Amino acid sequence: MEHLYAPWRAAYFSARSEGCVFCAISQNPQADYDNQVLYRDEHCFVVMNRYPYTPGHFMVIPHHHIDALEGLGSATWHRMAIRAQQGTRLLKEHFGAHGVNLGMNLGPSAGAGIAEHLHLHLVPRFERDTNFITTVSQARVNGVAFEAIYDRLLEGVKAHFEPVD
Repeated sequence: MEHLYAPWRAAYFSARSEGCVFCAISQNPQADYDNQVLYRDEHCFVVMNRYPYTPGHFMVIPHHHIDALEGLGSATWHRMAIRAQQGTRLLKEHFGAHGVNLGMNLGPSAGAGIAEHLHLHLVPRFERDTNFITTVSQARVNGVAFEAIYDRLLEGVKAHFEPVD
């Protein structure tokens, strides 16, 4: 059996802190820029993934600490779906993505890295991208600084995310 390594994720495994990282972000709106929060409303927030699969990868996360989709309130799930639609439009129209993968890993057995607080991933995809080379090699291709991507998406949020009644 061959072993593939992902050394850029070492900080993810060693950076575990007390409590839920998503709850800490949810409860500290004054630190939104430092935490790369793109948008928040009363049900959920949109935040950059610090260990992205591709540039522009972000997540929609409910404020409510819950690990089971089936236990999530319908109003929150509906709001998350709206933010996913708006986020998809943002990635395509403002960020230039050719496609978007949406996904949730529900529970550790499903691959969730932070299983205690559910979250929905939006992963932009580009024709001829090489960012999934990490599945077959020890390389990560990322041509733009994380902070520059955050700033670009944050600017686009103003045009693509609308309040919901």
